[in-house]
Amino acid sequence: MKEKIFIFRTGPQLVEKVERLTTGIPGLDNMLAGGIPKGFLVAAVGEPGCGKTIFAIHYIWAGVSRGERAIFVTTEETRESIVRQAAMFNMDLRRYLEEGSLVVIDALLKDREDPYSLYRLDPEELVEKVISVKRSMGYGHARLVIDSLSAFWLDKPAMARKYSYYLKKVLYQWNFTVVATSQYSITTSEAFGFGLEHVADGIIRFRKTVRGGRLHRYILVEKMRQTPHDLRMYEFEIVDGKGIVILGPTQYRREDAVLPRSVTDRILEAKRRREAEME
Repeated sequence: MKEKIFIFRTGPQLVEKVERLTTGIPGLDNMLAGGIPKGFLVAAVGEPGCGKTIFAIHYIWAGVSRGERAIFVTTEETRESIVRQAAMFNMDLRRYLEEGSLVVIDALLKDREDPYSLYRLDPEELVEKVISVKRSMGYGHARLVIDSLSAFWLDKPAMARKYSYYLKKVLYQWNFTVVATSQYSITTSEAFGFGLEHVADGIIRFRKTVRGGRLHRYILVEKMRQTPHDLRMYEFEIVDGKGIVILGPTQYRREDAVLPRSVTDRILEAKRRREAEME
C-alpha cells in the first residue's frame, strides 16, 4: 500500500505536497489527515499506562509490514517483551527481526555481547548505535521509535531540551521519521520531559482516567505541523488481538487538557521550596 500524499491549498494557490506515513491505527490516521508527515519527529507523551508503547508498536508494524525498514529502541522493556506485546495484537515482529528489516535496540538488559544492546543511557551513544544500524540497513528512509526518550535525562532533567534538539538535528540527516515517547516525571526542583515537546514537529498526547470504577484512555493530537489535524479528544481501547481501537470523540473536560493534579501539586511545591531557599 502506498502512503498518502496530501496537497494543501490556500485559496486557489497550491502550497505543498506532504507525504504521510500511516500510524497503523485507522482512526488516528483520520485524525491526522492521513498520517504522520514523512521526516517528522513526533512526541508521544503522557502518564505511564496510557498506551504509548502500544502506539509505538503499531507505528513500527505499519512500516515493516509494508516493506519499510525500522528501528525500535526500548529503554524500559526488553526486546523480548516488545516482541511478545506485538504478538498479542497479531503483529509478528519476530519475522522481520529475522529478515533484518527490523532491529530492536535493547537498552534495558545492556548485554555487551549483543550488537544491538545499548550499554549506557547516553544520547551520543544512542545516536552512534542508531546510525550504525541504519548504515547496515542502507541509506533509504526508515522508521525509528525511541521508547522512552525521557529515560536519557533521568539524572539530568535540565538537559532534556538540549538532548532532544541534539537528537532531532542529527537524526534528521539520516532520513528517519521518528516517534519518541516521553512521560511525566518529577524531580525535587521541577517537572521535566517537556524538552522533547519543545522541539517536536508533532505532539500526540495520551491521557487516562477512572470513571465509574473503569479505566478510560484518551488520545489528542495536540500539534502536527503541515496538518489540518482533528482538534477533538478521542477515547480509545486496547483490544486483545487488535491493539489500539479508536472509539470516537469524547466530550471536552478541563481535566483532559491539563496535567494530573498530583503532578501540578508537586511542581508548585517544588517551586515554593526553591523560592524559599533564595530568600
